[in-house]
Amino acid sequence: MVSVATTDSLGARRRGRPRRIEAGQIVDVTRRIILEEGVEAVSMRRIAKEVGTTPMALYHHVRDKVELLMLTLTGMVAAVPRPSLPDDPRERILVTAVHMHDVLAEMIWVVDILALGDLTDKDAWWTAEEIIDSAIACGLSPEEAVHAYHTLWYVIHGSLVFRRADARRAADPDRAALFPDLITEEDADELPRLAALSNRWHEVKAGYDIREQLERVLDGLLRRPRS
Repeated sequence: MVSVATTDSLGARRRGRPRRIEAGQIVDVTRRIILEEGVEAVSMRRIAKEVGTTPMALYHHVRDKVELLMLTLTGMVAAVPRPSLPDDPRERILVTAVHMHDVLAEMIWVVDILALGDLTDKDAWWTAEEIIDSAIACGLSPEEAVHAYHTLWYVIHGSLVFRRADARRAADPDRAALFPDLITEEDADELPRLAALSNRWHEVKAGYDIREQLERVLDGLLRRPRS
């Protein structure tokens, strides 16, 4: 005699299984948590709970938190309009580099992901293509153009890393004193410039213009060495 499962018994078994989830659900929930609470609030257990499944089931879609964040980043740049680029290749590089900085400054949480060193969003690849192509048009070799792109990227990423660090320190009123607050008059003999500027350091730092500094770096990169 063949045993036939009843509707009730099937329902009981199904209730014990995590419901089917889609990658889009995972991304939407992760982005919402990041925007509302910050990237630190993201965990595999938290995301699984939000989408109504188990952490084990979530691992069928993403390997770990890093991959989850990379998946979340994918497609975000596509929603940002590209800037109007000038004809002059030097200016094209500068406008593209500043655009990269400004877009990422609005999504400062991606700094941790980008520290992995990979271009994680295909919609952002045009920036590398534009800078390298324009650098070649300015007279650099393909190898020099790639190095120039990386130098500009290091400046952009570094500025964002420190901007985020500054925001974290500002949010912690009980933080320990750091440079330049630790500089004293006793340091003036060994560190005369820093001692003289220590009282104005934060004021001067606040006037940092990323476009101006990228332009200075770019001019140096495009200046061919003397033969």
